[in-house]
Amino acid sequence: MMDFLTDNILRNPPILLGLIAMIGLIVQRKNIAEIIKGSLTAAFGMIILDTGVGLIVSTISPINEAFQEVIAGDLAVTEGLTDATFTATYGGDVGLAMFTGLILHLLIARFTKVKTIFLTGHMLWWFPFIFVAAGVEGGLSGLSLILFGALLSALYWSFMPWIMRKYVWAVTEDESFLIGHPTGVLSLISGFVAKRVGNKANSTEDINVPKNLSFFREISVTGTIVILLMYIVVYFIEPTIAEGQNFIFLGINQGLTFGAGLLIMLHGVRMLINQIIPAFQGISERLIPGAIPAFDVPIIFNYRPNAVIIGFIAAMITSTIMIVIANVFNIFGMILIPLVVTSFFECGGAAVIGEGQGGQRGAIIGTAVASIVMVALMGISVIIYQSTIQNWLLVFGGNDFSLFGPIAKWIADLFAGVLG
Repeated sequence: MMDFLTDNILRNPPILLGLIAMIGLIVQRKNIAEIIKGSLTAAFGMIILDTGVGLIVSTISPINEAFQEVIAGDLAVTEGLTDATFTATYGGDVGLAMFTGLILHLLIARFTKVKTIFLTGHMLWWFPFIFVAAGVEGGLSGLSLILFGALLSALYWSFMPWIMRKYVWAVTEDESFLIGHPTGVLSLISGFVAKRVGNKANSTEDINVPKNLSFFREISVTGTIVILLMYIVVYFIEPTIAEGQNFIFLGINQGLTFGAGLLIMLHGVRMLINQIIPAFQGISERLIPGAIPAFDVPIIFNYRPNAVIIGFIAAMITSTIMIVIANVFNIFGMILIPLVVTSFFECGGAAVIGEGQGGQRGAIIGTAVASIVMVALMGISVIIYQSTIQNWLLVFGGNDFSLFGPIAKWIADLFAGVLG
């Protein structure tokens, strides 16, 4: 039963959010036509959002792989340390930790002032995943490992979106939702720095450009040009990225795909917000009074789209420089690779938060500082996770996974010592 719920509902965002919309509309006693339309539209919105994200990831993944090939080669990590190999052994523990953690998470929302309901489906799996891995690194096993992963997951799902809420609301001017995504620490750093160095009066959305260059104000056009240039640069570093294709036309096609992915993702965001927020209010009124849903980070990209691209560029430049320095001086004792995925999603979110606190300058400087922290966190976490998910963190780390994972490992060491 738990495997069925995990695979078909909790790790299936369109179904999960469609069911939540349905329950909310039923609780509000809407008629059958409104229930069906609202539930399906919420699911459609999530599918459209996921499709856009998928297109974006498909264009930046080859860049990430090319960097791995050039910079890391066979020296990056111990062979076999991936999410698949770890899940094959500890997947059951992760699943039990997730279910137990969800119960604790809902109890926190029901009986405390922290009213977060974490609805980013895939992150309901990945946080127990990293906390269970931390427990394994610390020597825990069995029931203690499951409870350890459950408790830390519940605390993260409840408190991190709540801690971020004022920064998020400053951008959205809408207190009906939160962000549930591992951009947390990077966004908090960006917002903190931006507030002190930036100027909210100069927004990224009001950038003055010559009339002949006004197309740069369109996020899809700017994104297309950025990805095209990245492919050209990477080709001269690692020609195999083209795999026999003309690298110029490869860059153009990938850039167009990226731009289209942005448009599709933002359309899905708008559909999802329009349907899920009103429906969720019905649930919060009846079951968990005052509850606020926490969504995936692309939800806020729609509010400051220019900041997303600016943040991506600032994060890639800053973090790549820091990674080169770390590798040259062997700071972490292993080879690191540029964090392309984290630079777009987590640092894109950090740039939006920074823009909300300090405008253009806040978005750039806040994201740059967050990017330096991102590299440091990744370097520390891949050392901590050296016998479990090191490979996975090299690609998807540098964020809350890489902050709370090492902290969890330290706690696990204490527990293991007490338990003998």
